[in-house]
Amino acid sequence: MTETHFTPRVFSGIQPSGGLTLGNYLGAIKRFVDMQNQGDFETVYCMVDLHAITVWQDPAKLRHNTRELAAGFIASGISPEKSILINQSAVPEHAQLGWIFNCVARMGWMGRMTQWKDKAGKNAEAASLGLFGYPALMAADILVYHATHVPVGEDQKQHLELTRDIAAKFNHDYGVDFFPLTEPVIEGAATRVMSLRDGSKKMSKSDPSDASRINMTDDADTIAKKIRKAKTDPDALPSELGGLTDRPEARNLVNIYAALNGQSVEEALRDVGGQQFGTFKPALAELAVSKLAPISTEMGRLMDDTAEIDRLLARGAEQAREITAPILKKTYEIVGMVG
Repeated sequence: MTETHFTPRVFSGIQPSGGLTLGNYLGAIKRFVDMQNQGDFETVYCMVDLHAITVWQDPAKLRHNTRELAAGFIASGISPEKSILINQSAVPEHAQLGWIFNCVARMGWMGRMTQWKDKAGKNAEAASLGLFGYPALMAADILVYHATHVPVGEDQKQHLELTRDIAAKFNHDYGVDFFPLTEPVIEGAATRVMSLRDGSKKMSKSDPSDASRINMTDDADTIAKKIRKAKTDPDALPSELGGLTDRPEARNLVNIYAALNGQSVEEALRDVGGQQFGTFKPALAELAVSKLAPISTEMGRLMDDTAEIDRLLARGAEQAREITAPILKKTYEIVGMVG
């Protein structure tokens, strides 16, 4: 079998479930922008609204959250001129290929998904079929573009492994080399941003304490205040990485500093090692405000004109379908669909 050459292409998406945080920005969106600007890949970024409805969503809030997420993408530097920016439901090939992959994936594969176990818990009988099967749709999201690389957080690595399994099984079952075995891209100083109040817990929009997170809609004063009040310990910052062991809050703040500054953690520690938090926190606050406040301001401007967001997403859907429609058509031919 002749090995297929796939166009280097990045796909990734975020659920429009509301409440973008610094964790979303550093763990995903900033990396999306970096990959876009490298120029090594075609880049496709998505608001995965079909995934959002695996649990019930208020329709008006879902529409608002989808537009707000698009505003966050654009304000952070994702350019509709350089990347394809879409909401998932506007490109029907995602769901159509998702059905094919429902028929390729195995029940046992889905049942082993850690996120299924975590989200369904002991009440799995009451969970939606969509929540159980959504990793097959996630695989379709990626493979309907023949995406070769996906920037993901550690918590999504298992789903990307499943995507590779589905691609490999499809290729094997039909004797083709049609879908790529997509590579995960897990990198950066703060791919997992932790709570500002508890360095052992992931920063989350669902935390009852707003002080635990930096929201992407926070203004400059709020950002600075939250960092000044972030939980720390009494010791000075170390000059080497090993000195952050068993210091989760210190490690988190240094990770955030490094990521915002475009440094590795080791590089950041060479700059700030030896500082007390009374010195370090104001420097981190100043850096965070300089990077994040302009994004918040631009998000607000964009949300004042949602018609512009809708226009950009509609154009993105047209661009996306130029890629996805031929890939779905060929998939149907391989499977034996007539028409």
